[in-house]
Amino acid sequence: MGLFEQKQTIEQSPSDPTGPRFHIEGIFPGVDGGRYAVKRIAGEIVDVWADIFRDGHDVLAAALIWRREGEPDWHREPMQLHSNDRWHGRFVPPEPGYYLFAIEAWTDQYGTWRKEFTLKRAAGQDVTLEAREGYDLLLQLLPSQAEARHVADTAARRYAAEMDPGVLLDDDLAAVMAEHGARPDLTRSPSVPLVADRERARASAWYEMVPRSQSRVPGQHGTFRDCIARVPEIADLGFDVLYLTPIHPVGRTNRKGKNNAVKAEPGDVGSFYAIGNEHGGHDAIEPQLGTLDDFRDLVSVCHRHGMEIALDIAIQCSPDHPWLKQHPEWFSRRPDGSIRYAENPPKKYEDIVNPDFYCDDRIGLWTALRDVFLFWVGHGVRIFRVDNPHTKPFPFWEWLIREVQSRDPGVIFLAEAFTRPKVMKGLAKLGFTQSYTYFTWRTHKAEIEAYLAELTGYPERDYYRPNFFVTTPDILPVQLQTGEPWLFKARAALAATASSNYGIYNGFELIEYEPLPGREEYINSEKYEIRTRDWNKPGNIKDYLKRLNTIRRANPAMLQTADLRFLQTNDGNVTGFLKESPGGDNAIACAIALSRTPKEFWLHFGDLTIGPPDDRRPVRAAENLVTGERHLLEWNGLRVRIEPDRDPALLLRCEV
Repeated sequence: MGLFEQKQTIEQSPSDPTGPRFHIEGIFPGVDGGRYAVKRIAGEIVDVWADIFRDGHDVLAAALIWRREGEPDWHREPMQLHSNDRWHGRFVPPEPGYYLFAIEAWTDQYGTWRKEFTLKRAAGQDVTLEAREGYDLLLQLLPSQAEARHVADTAARRYAAEMDPGVLLDDDLAAVMAEHGARPDLTRSPSVPLVADRERARASAWYEMVPRSQSRVPGQHGTFRDCIARVPEIADLGFDVLYLTPIHPVGRTNRKGKNNAVKAEPGDVGSFYAIGNEHGGHDAIEPQLGTLDDFRDLVSVCHRHGMEIALDIAIQCSPDHPWLKQHPEWFSRRPDGSIRYAENPPKKYEDIVNPDFYCDDRIGLWTALRDVFLFWVGHGVRIFRVDNPHTKPFPFWEWLIREVQSRDPGVIFLAEAFTRPKVMKGLAKLGFTQSYTYFTWRTHKAEIEAYLAELTGYPERDYYRPNFFVTTPDILPVQLQTGEPWLFKARAALAATASSNYGIYNGFELIEYEPLPGREEYINSEKYEIRTRDWNKPGNIKDYLKRLNTIRRANPAMLQTADLRFLQTNDGNVTGFLKESPGGDNAIACAIALSRTPKEFWLHFGDLTIGPPDDRRPVRAAENLVTGERHLLEWNGLRVRIEPDRDPALLLRCEV
């Protein structure tokens, strides 16, 4: 039974209008009616809800069934009626992978008889015939499971011998029949797909590094050994994903010069997104960085420091990429026979060409691209940031992600797509584990809160995992181009608290802010040249980032994005929200300043409650996670102060 399996136990002819009697509707969670997989985390509870009803007043029963894709047997969990025909059940996918779940409903015929018999007897009616009907029904519904059948058969024999209706009303017998009795009208819903990811899919702190810029010698090309030397420092800052820009050989034909100049000067290193030369392509390493053994050493050192490598995969080739000679049929040519360079009219990128995903040998091309990812998985990479996936066919990504994750369900894919909202969401639906967002351009309170409400609401929260990058090699936001340290801190704090996945680009911690005039890009960008930095430059905010990451790791509420509720503030330049851990044992209130002026304001919790599902209570006190001060709420709120130049974020652990 496949991903879009739909089965009902009762088979019927198209001309037979008599069944099934059950309606199973409004199944939650689900994405586009089950077309795409719901995203969850392995080892955590999945709550499932559905409307279940049929005609009449009979006693209904329902079960949640689930299994891992490819496994033959279903697991069953009981569902309970909540209210208004809404039923609830839960299950825990034990490990990463693809799963299916569905809902079964049936009439508890023996329970229905028992209820009606009890009501009639209580009303003083003669129930002799009803008792005989119960006996006949018991024989009709005898369980097939041996122990249950023995209990039911024993009860039937006792009634036949004693004619005592009390035998048929026994609680143990009722439980056995409810659990194991025959279910002739059992109806099953369509199956709903679900993907369970590993924990790092939900919570991660990314540090983006340009490997060739890690040397401490001015002008010298960095190596993997230089990257290894920086790992302890980056790990100490609390980052757990070391994201490397492309590490492959850089093309020579039409190589870009500094600041994206069309013509390179002698010694220019070119763009690392122009992939491939005589040393190889996407499964090769730029020789100046080192060897494959050096790369594996970097992977190992990261693991020893609690970090993982994320590799940037850009599906584009320099004109020198080996594939152009080995597989010319994979690339488009113009009527005059010249190669078709990458374009975004009127822009033309003559240092790269794009494969034709629908060429005559598209199966060969798609397989080769899949094998690139599998090659790096084989060398310890389990996280990929995919460059511009929205410019490649959606069916390709849906196929490729499933192909890779069917071999290693723990592989994580981050979609680097800054494009139209529905396209970004479409990529997330078809399989990308995490997604870039518009966070970079959300700066005012109203738009920040509206965007967070969108990402944490339904249905987005079931399939779209945001990753808030503060800056990237391509994007230096206008608001950071003044170089104000408080604002760098505020943007980092907002990213690290609002989203459980966030990242910075190397140099952010040094307050790098010089733009190309009139552009949201860095001047002297290391996309086109080697940068040498003093990583302990005075004025850096490394200690601040370390504190943010330390607080994140210590508080499970910060390591999820779905449960975010806004708090009221009486200042238009302060945004506030409350986050709570899945089990309700940790709740953090955050208030972030959006302007530099010191602020004294009212942080109001209203009627929000926190705690375990069966013991929700109002917030009564809050502890400042930086100073350790503890405050009691008055009138459901706190009078607090933020001095942005010192710290633009207020982080409070809430107590009941």
